[in-house]
Amino acid sequence: MKQKILEILKTGNIKFASYNDMVLFFAGKFTKTPKEVGALLKAMLSRGEIFEDKKGQYKVADKNYIKGKIAGTTKGYAFLMPLDKNLPDFFISKHYLKGALDGDLVLAKIVSFTEDSTECQVVSVLENANTKVVGTITYINKKDALVVPDNKKLDIEIFVPQKLTKNAKNNQRVVVQITKRNNKRVSGEVVEVLGASDDIYSLELGIIREHRLYETFPSSVQEEAEKIPQKVTNIFGRVDLRNKKIFTIDGADARDFDDAVSIEKQGEFYILGVHIADVGEYVKVGSNLDEEAYTRGTSVYFPNMVLPMLPVQLSNGICSLNENQDRYTLSVEMKINKDGIVVEHKIYESVIKSCHRLTYDEAYDVICGKHIDKLSDIEQDLITMNELSKIIEKRRTQNGALDLDIPESEIAVDENFNVTFLSKRERNDAHKLIENFMIIANETVAKHFCEQNIPFVYRVHEKPVQEKVASVCSFLEGLGVVIPKLKVISPKYIQKLLELTKDKEYSEVANKVILRSLQKARYLDENLGHFGLSLENYCHFTSPIRRYPDLCIHRIIKQCLHSKLTKSQKEQLSDFVLDASFRSSEAEKNADEAERDVDDLFKAVYIKNYIGETFEGIISGVTNYGFYVQLENTVEGLVKIEDLPQDNYLYFEKSLKLKGNSHIYSLGDKVKVKVVNVNLSERKVDFVLSK
Repeated sequence: MKQKILEILKTGNIKFASYNDMVLFFAGKFTKTPKEVGALLKAMLSRGEIFEDKKGQYKVADKNYIKGKIAGTTKGYAFLMPLDKNLPDFFISKHYLKGALDGDLVLAKIVSFTEDSTECQVVSVLENANTKVVGTITYINKKDALVVPDNKKLDIEIFVPQKLTKNAKNNQRVVVQITKRNNKRVSGEVVEVLGASDDIYSLELGIIREHRLYETFPSSVQEEAEKIPQKVTNIFGRVDLRNKKIFTIDGADARDFDDAVSIEKQGEFYILGVHIADVGEYVKVGSNLDEEAYTRGTSVYFPNMVLPMLPVQLSNGICSLNENQDRYTLSVEMKINKDGIVVEHKIYESVIKSCHRLTYDEAYDVICGKHIDKLSDIEQDLITMNELSKIIEKRRTQNGALDLDIPESEIAVDENFNVTFLSKRERNDAHKLIENFMIIANETVAKHFCEQNIPFVYRVHEKPVQEKVASVCSFLEGLGVVIPKLKVISPKYIQKLLELTKDKEYSEVANKVILRSLQKARYLDENLGHFGLSLENYCHFTSPIRRYPDLCIHRIIKQCLHSKLTKSQKEQLSDFVLDASFRSSEAEKNADEAERDVDDLFKAVYIKNYIGETFEGIISGVTNYGFYVQLENTVEGLVKIEDLPQDNYLYFEKSLKLKGNSHIYSLGDKVKVKVVNVNLSERKVDFVLSK
């Protein structure tokens, strides 16, 4: 029926007075009920297969139309980021947005697609990303108030009747539910008051709400979690590993423990056990817990709080591999030879009792030869693990795996929202050990199920496009690096670029430029391999407490361990992994943005205490309006072009330089800067050059 509807609409011979008129016409045409036809037409409209034009007529979206997300700007115009990653971004004039806002999913008509110009016009908003907006309230009279969005890319003001303000006061940050939206006016009602506009917690909550995240769970989910027993009572059908030396290694501030490890030597072979919390035993398909986990997609980590994917009864309780507690696990046991190759493997349901909860620092101390009394029983295990980790790492490097050593920020915040510590996060051999073990376990699981042709959620990372790699090469040549000729884009070629910049003063900046040229890893139901890890098979299996795709994979594994999948079950599974992959990718992107925004907020809070002081830094970004400088403590700020020494500056995009007659500023240059201004609400830091 859908195909016939499209064929009829393509002719353009039939005009409908209204949407209901169209529904009735097709209901009569195909002898279906208006309800059936209406459901199909609404689905076709929401998918962007058909749309309503300016004259109120319904048309088919042909090859001249594209779907994508709106990227707003503070200037009013916007860009379309196509869902088809092979297409470039398209410019959209303010007059052709059709009410679409930053983040909205839209259908747009291409009006220009040349080498010099890509432009489109929005014809339909398919998915509104801004049903709730965070902003500051201002009363304009006794009857009405205005809310100005925190997100400056939303070029709107929201009118709120006084009776719908939830008694919010002037200059308070609020969450507004939009009730009416068109080109002329946006109206709404306040659904949550976050606090004073200059309060740090209010600013953090504003970021959290902007990303549609919440600290608490719905009552139905919480009630379900509270009914789950907090002790393991039945181990029937599981391999009992409670007498084995199995332990966890995590950060000092970790609260949920997904993974534990074990090691044995058999001649020249290593028997590595990676034991992962069996969350699927407790979070069943179709339960309230499962639906909430699917919606959240991932846990989100901030310096002062965690928004878990699952309630604490599971994330910190029965699912977490806590020390000296019996726990259900899914184990991957791998027999690995001296070259780091898995020659045999087993995947099975198990029960473990972690004998130690180690921090990375403790594990590293033991690896380095320090004796710790309480860890004396596993000293040799840790030394053997480090030995195996080095072997795995060597093989990964030989295969072309990329080691983009870009440090993360470590931020400590006290109960008064003061930043007490800010620095680059340390990464030592204990971190690498766990990283190497998780990667080889993920690879083994992915390969196992790919070979069995079972529907699966893969972690894929496609190779970068030629133009972006060429641009990186051009930039590195500008730094004086002798670049090998680009014949084929491969992990080993990118690895070579990293080696050429290693230990140089600009190495961290070069790593960032290379990282930006790579595609974003995502979840997919198709196995496309992982470019960055240089692997043909890869998935995320090792963190089901905090990532939904891992939980999804666990369910597939458990289902296959207990019975052979029927054709019907495979078809159902195919549909689910497709949806779960897309949803998990979107949730991950949203969480990454939220974490980055909150980190930037607390960095701004920290550096505000140092206004007027001078720091050394490296130019980390160059634009036509100035350049960004990153300090050693990871704070980044802008030096505006108008604050530079007087000169005629030109911006060279390919080489990332600002050139004047007497001054040149390039990416990677060391500079001294003074902190002159900090805007907490916009999370922006301003520097000026200092002598």
